Amino acid sequence: MKSSPLNSPKKAILLILTIVILTTIPLYLHENSSELNFKGGLVPLNPKINQSLPLRFPGGITTKNPTSIPLEPICNIFNGTWVEYPGGAYYTNTSECEIDDRENCMKFGRPDTEFLKWRWKPNECELPIFHAAQFLELVRGKFMAFVGDSVGRNQMQSLMCLLASVARPVDLSRAQNKSFRHWLYVKYNFTLATFWSTHLVRAYDADPNGFSYMSLMNLHLDEVDEAWSTKIENFDYVIVSVGPWFFRPMVFYEKGQVVGCHECHKNNVTELSRGFGYRMAFRTTFRTLLSLPNYKGITFLRTISPPHFENGEWNTGGTCGRTRPFKKEEKKLDGYTMELYLAQVEEFWAAKREGRRRGLKFRLLDTTEAMVLRPDGHPGHYGHGTDEKVTIPDCVHWCLPGPIDAWNEFLLQMLKMEGARSNDGKVPRNVPWKSNRYGTT
Repeated sequence: MKSSPLNSPKKAILLILTIVILTTIPLYLHENSSELNFKGGLVPLNPKINQSLPLRFPGGITTKNPTSIPLEPICNIFNGTWVEYPGGAYYTNTSECEIDDRENCMKFGRPDTEFLKWRWKPNECELPIFHAAQFLELVRGKFMAFVGDSVGRNQMQSLMCLLASVARPVDLSRAQNKSFRHWLYVKYNFTLATFWSTHLVRAYDADPNGFSYMSLMNLHLDEVDEAWSTKIENFDYVIVSVGPWFFRPMVFYEKGQVVGCHECHKNNVTELSRGFGYRMAFRTTFRTLLSLPNYKGITFLRTISPPHFENGEWNTGGTCGRTRPFKKEEKKLDGYTMELYLAQVEEFWAAKREGRRRGLKFRLLDTTEAMVLRPDGHPGHYGHGTDEKVTIPDCVHWCLPGPIDAWNEFLLQMLKMEGARSNDGKVPRNVPWKSNRYGTT
């Protein structure tokens, strides 16, 4: 008597093996989905969230289950629009944190507050609110540095204000060294630092009469600024950014020789675009980080922050008096800002490829698309320097609080994904994350 298909031992075993394989392949793919390419703002996030549900944190963490990060669909958090958000800002200008007077818009009489009532909304997901306790747990025992100019300092002070509801740091800075400041969050053993470097490379005034807003600068494009490069090796996270200082006249040097200039008006010197100097400064910066023997940190490029002068440039009567964001169809990145953006991003991708070969991580904190839409977020005439005289409106920096706080919402989300990778989708247990909007415990 012939065996039926079900009675044949060999065929039965083959059938069982087929079922097992077909069952385990999807599970394997799900468990290993963290290997998806992390490009720019492509990070796993929850799909659109019903706001009536309990508060959710990045990656599906809820207040009931803060111990794991399910891997979710990919979403570009940097592609989106600003939406009205009546909840307002995370903090005020009277919060116990350091706000430079030049960005303290409310202190100096800015009459409107509508610019505080908008949040960035990615097109394909929700960007979770900033949660201070969560951020501090992620950076426990770590060192983080902001390297760059005053807009980088602007972001660093935003971060300190966002964290102030949970912890206040001890200032360990030496009063005489204004180019390097650092603070320690004692409970979390977290060190936050800022390195002042206007061009990232060696730069100094060429005008013998000293500094002025339009005085000539000498830039040695192949020589990194040692003010930051000699102290950066032990940092776990390095956020690099520059911008405004490249709008001054510049003479470019390589190997100690003049190779060109931008708006220097010198005879027999090749006129080059500011984008050339900008590109080379980032190239030298990234190559320096790639070559440091003991540097194992994650490098974040925070992309250029667009200015919003209207009816003229900063030195020809330009102002920034708008009180609402642009709609996406009203404003696009263009002109010299686009030139600089493309230059730095191209250098970033080259560094990222080389970093992958050397085991170093480079991440793109791409804030430019969001910020080109926020002409209402600048101090204008409502920020004051130490001399208390405001003759030129500030359409470059950002009010605190203000739309710049979104940069640190982005940063938190990116750190979450780094934590997910290093912990195979798990985060530390017993973390005191609550549903409080400000992250207090």
